[in-house]
Amino acid sequence: MFGGLASLPLFYLAFRLLRQPNRPSNVPKTQERVLILGATSGIGRSIARQYAERGAKVCIVGRRDALVNEVEAECRNSRGQENDKNGVLGVSGDFASVEDMVRIRELLDTKWGGLDTLIVAAGVSALQPLLAIAGIETQKGTSTLQITSKEGIQRVSDVSSAAIRGNYTGPIIAAATFIPILANTSLSPSILLVSSLASVIPAPTRSIYGSTKSSSLLLYQSLAIEHPSISFTFVMPSTVEGDFRASAVDSGPVRESDPNKHGLKKEAVAARCIQAVDRKEGTVFMPETMRYAHLLYWIWPSLVNHFAMKKYNYSV
Repeated sequence: MFGGLASLPLFYLAFRLLRQPNRPSNVPKTQERVLILGATSGIGRSIARQYAERGAKVCIVGRRDALVNEVEAECRNSRGQENDKNGVLGVSGDFASVEDMVRIRELLDTKWGGLDTLIVAAGVSALQPLLAIAGIETQKGTSTLQITSKEGIQRVSDVSSAAIRGNYTGPIIAAATFIPILANTSLSPSILLVSSLASVIPAPTRSIYGSTKSSSLLLYQSLAIEHPSISFTFVMPSTVEGDFRASAVDSGPVRESDPNKHGLKKEAVAARCIQAVDRKEGTVFMPETMRYAHLLYWIWPSLVNHFAMKKYNYSV
């Protein structure tokens, strides 16, 4: 164990030497054409507003018409060009729908003649332990578990299907839809996946959430190898302030002590996302120290597991 800890400086040195150097984008900021999936709430909404503020063309995509219209108005005001119909586009659509994504691609081709940057910020949360979803409450100190009912197992299947649709199916459809138009129409194509620290460090009560987020992360990491002409950025923030967990697909309770109320600021995460795309960075942890927590998990997993249980107030 201590030998592993002693090797941390060597890992750090190798990381600094081998990391991909930042390469600035070739597209002027005011001419950048940006599509944001999941732009009506949370980090995605902040990203949309910040891109609009610097004059980029922004396409806002969300499932609810009212929210799309609201964010579109915000972005038009931020851009200072309320009458520019092509500068800010608001489109209702589900990024897990093939029909919706193809429709949006055709719109961008018609209105903008292509796309420079794809932001995948949509996703869903899940908050409960797996067996709690199945209707089983575990008692501290109990070594045996109640047998799951057929109905409970079906609920696990339904919840996992919803999480897969939001955290994996959507990103894979987005990739298949927009990678060709990015490669064919941009001088400096970029894709940003807003992932989560839970995708690389396991946590209690986050088994379904973390596993589905990790699947899309690995998907996009593989796509980055398959498409070297496109710059891929992966941002993995820890807990972020906001109401993301309030609409969990497992209807899990949002506890009064939930750290979601005291996490990273959405605006700060959005600004770091845009900076990373501008610089064509690869993997970004927020806060940066979480990079070493990820490394520590492989060296001393029991310690990281202990802190994860403490953070989420989880006991067995």
